[in-house]
Amino acid sequence: MEVAPVFEEFTPESDCDCPGCIHWRRSAVHALPPALGGHPAAHGARRALVLAAAAGSVLGGGPAPPAAAATPAERVPAGPVAGRSGIPADEGPGSLQGGASALHGRPAAAAPGPPGAAAYRATTRTAIINRAKKWVAAQVPYAMDGYWSDGYRQDCSGFVSMAWNLGGNEWTGSLASYAVRITKDELKPGDILLFHNPTNPTQGSHVTLFGGWTDYTHSHYLAYEQARPHARKQATPYAYWTYGTRYLAYRYKGLGGGAQGGSGTADPATRYPGAGAFGPGADNAHVTRLGKALVARGGKRFYRSGPGPRWTEADRRATQAFQRAQGWTGADADGLPGPTTWSYLMRGKGKDIPPGGAAGPGGTPAGASAAAPAYPGPGVFRPGRSHAAIELLGRQLVKKGFGTHYARGPGRTWGESDRRNVAAFQRAQGWRGAAADGHPGPETWRRLFR
Repeated sequence: MEVAPVFEEFTPESDCDCPGCIHWRRSAVHALPPALGGHPAAHGARRALVLAAAAGSVLGGGPAPPAAAATPAERVPAGPVAGRSGIPADEGPGSLQGGASALHGRPAAAAPGPPGAAAYRATTRTAIINRAKKWVAAQVPYAMDGYWSDGYRQDCSGFVSMAWNLGGNEWTGSLASYAVRITKDELKPGDILLFHNPTNPTQGSHVTLFGGWTDYTHSHYLAYEQARPHARKQATPYAYWTYGTRYLAYRYKGLGGGAQGGSGTADPATRYPGAGAFGPGADNAHVTRLGKALVARGGKRFYRSGPGPRWTEADRRATQAFQRAQGWTGADADGLPGPTTWSYLMRGKGKDIPPGGAAGPGGTPAGASAAAPAYPGPGVFRPGRSHAAIELLGRQLVKKGFGTHYARGPGRTWGESDRRNVAAFQRAQGWRGAAADGHPGPETWRRLFR
């Protein structure tokens, strides 16, 4: 009697600890068939079950074993997971996303289709960013099947749905229907950068919320996003770490009135120009206007000349003095004007800068920076060294607008990202060669903390 052969395919064990293999082993359970971009080896386990079932049927054996459950189509990775290579160790979301659905605990959503005008809930840029900040502050954990207390799904598209205050949870394939395409130069806080791969959503699909440019070169921006392990805000290269050229900029259709500028006013003359208009290297009419407003509110003593269009330390100190006069401290009084500072200055709100010598919050003279901490010595800033001064340096670099090379952190251990950020600060002082090698000496330290 001729017996039909039983074919069995299996995935060999792997002890490779590269980021790609680790990611592949963890996500194999979610893999799609190869025709849809899945990994052939991950598909082999399901194929073995099918072949074994077929052999059992031919031989007249018992009931076939159940086929493996198919992965729901909406559960698609937000990063490149189709193969075992090209998985970044530290960059990109590395997360899956869910599909369109109603808010958790609410009635089911209407039938799929382009949203009507009623779906565009009115909001402002300030409201969008503030909603995003709440998730970041709460460190809402990433969960494709999880929902936060506000009813929004805890993945990248659920995060944007929440920030835009949409009536339900959308996904990367539907968010664009709530928005209009814009250019890179038109990006403002509250807009999004979206990559949806319609031919294979498992290849890179992701969305991030634009929080403003980190510097005048517009090469990095502050990204608010939901990714493993939790909601985060970090400097990100334009347009994104991976598949950067395929991200498109969109603006929510529900923005109204002053929301277009983020300052809460519809008057173009007082509209906040964006964080990228201020800080080291900025040179534009908005800086001049800021300086004149600060002089009118008591900040004249900070300027030896000007104000002018080129951002200087005088602009930062005068802005900080105004912020402290409002009772703001910490990051809210960093000397860089945000939408609220700008609105107060342009609309005559808040308190004026007190006369020189008057004490601000914490006993620091209004408009004066706290004394620079003592320089810890060059030996601290060497590869592999760990010291509290390294983290202090990194936080000051970020505060001054020179944190673009931090993918995470800063931290207590000296690394290449610290050196590159220091080098950028040194070059901004006009230094070149050995004077801009990225290793902070006493003068770099003094200028950074003055």
